[in-house]
Amino acid sequence: MCGVFGVWAPGEDVAKLTYFGLYALQHRGQESAGISVSNGRQILVYKDMGLVSQVFDENALASFAGHLAVGHCRYSTTGASTWENAQPTFRPTELGSIALGHNGNLINTAELADMMAALPSDEGELDIHARDLEKATNDTSIVTALLAHHPDQSLEARALELLPQVNGAFSFVFMNENTLYAARDPEGIRPLVLGRLDRGWVVASEDAALATVGASVVREVEPGEMIVIDEDGLRSHRFAEPRRKGCVFEYVYLARPDATIAGRSVHEARVEMGRQLAREFPVEADLVIPVPESGTPAASGYALESGIPFGQGFVKNAYVGRTFIQPSQTLRQLGIRLKLNALEHMIRGKRIVVVDDSIVRGNTQRAQIRMLREAGALEVHVRISSPPVKWPCFYGIDFATRAELIANGLDVDEIAASVGADSLGYISLDGMIDATGQEQSSLCTACFTGDYPIELPDESLLGKHLLEASLIPHGEALPVLNNP
Repeated sequence: MCGVFGVWAPGEDVAKLTYFGLYALQHRGQESAGISVSNGRQILVYKDMGLVSQVFDENALASFAGHLAVGHCRYSTTGASTWENAQPTFRPTELGSIALGHNGNLINTAELADMMAALPSDEGELDIHARDLEKATNDTSIVTALLAHHPDQSLEARALELLPQVNGAFSFVFMNENTLYAARDPEGIRPLVLGRLDRGWVVASEDAALATVGASVVREVEPGEMIVIDEDGLRSHRFAEPRRKGCVFEYVYLARPDATIAGRSVHEARVEMGRQLAREFPVEADLVIPVPESGTPAASGYALESGIPFGQGFVKNAYVGRTFIQPSQTLRQLGIRLKLNALEHMIRGKRIVVVDDSIVRGNTQRAQIRMLREAGALEVHVRISSPPVKWPCFYGIDFATRAELIANGLDVDEIAASVGADSLGYISLDGMIDATGQEQSSLCTACFTGDYPIELPDESLLGKHLLEASLIPHGEALPVLNNP
């Protein structure tokens, strides 16, 4: 996941615009947040672990002055959830500095690390007297180092040379002292949109962030496109032919419901998924309830199609982060009870249809169904608005290994028994795709089908902790010289 945001707007308070943009993208990553701002002479980077509202306050934002900014909120896929791996990543050199934020996950990280190791010495990198830091171990740091090395060419030319060699999912937003850049992988797996301010330009992971800062939507950044924004205006380069394979899970869960992706309203897609679920898996029941918030649109669709009343069966604590993106199993299990409580007066004595977006390991659903039973539900019928998740994602979602995915070892009836449901229905693959309004050929469905649109390297060259395992012992990982 991750949220990226960039703004080029002379005369505007770009730090606060970026803060509010990241706030609107908080759902995409809750582990760390950072903002880099340029005043035309130098770039200041501030980042820390935690939510956007925890990392930044009025004093921190007031220290930023400039016309150009890049922001990031992180959900870790390559590299541990540590301060050193927070973004934007930063490289200061004699030729100018670069700060970069990345949404997605690369699959040729090991190859790029070899390219980085082959670069000349970093004598041109400036000493900014930062504190002695541990090494960064994410794919983003490697790309930043490769972009920063452009002694005989502009950063723009260097990016156009490097981007065709970067494989995997990436929506990059990066900057030097005077220019904002945005680039999207040829498959367009992760979303990225361009917006217009009265006095500038904005790029963001989702159009909801543009609305938050008062920017109008211009268009998506196209797959295989790099956009450059500076005092001369906006220009576009095509660095690769588009092979559109947008992530279908953006429609199911990742994106905000008020987002629009490839011309399709995410909310409308989720409601239609619920309608299709009701057509495929009808059941006699008294009440349809969602698992808030991601299951709400699909639950409303199920209720509309089935004629069963829609109601609220769970109360969500709005101040608890999503259990799905916590980095450990222990924290996921601990967070479930903090997040939801059952409304007993709505549940007792009723046959319940509970609609959720997905089942990954089954722990969350097991706890939810136990709560409903304890609240007096007579029957609990689970309906899921995506097919069974059977394959890990290597393009930016930190799904479990295949062995941990509950749908790999069990069939649907066995999963129902495992989580304690009276019945279980997953939407069909065709039904989910139809709801998105997209052609199947333009979507990535790898986590459901195992059909990966970008060929994967050997398994030994993949994995969240690839760089911790392979680079640190050889001293090849990069320092992140931010927040001295």
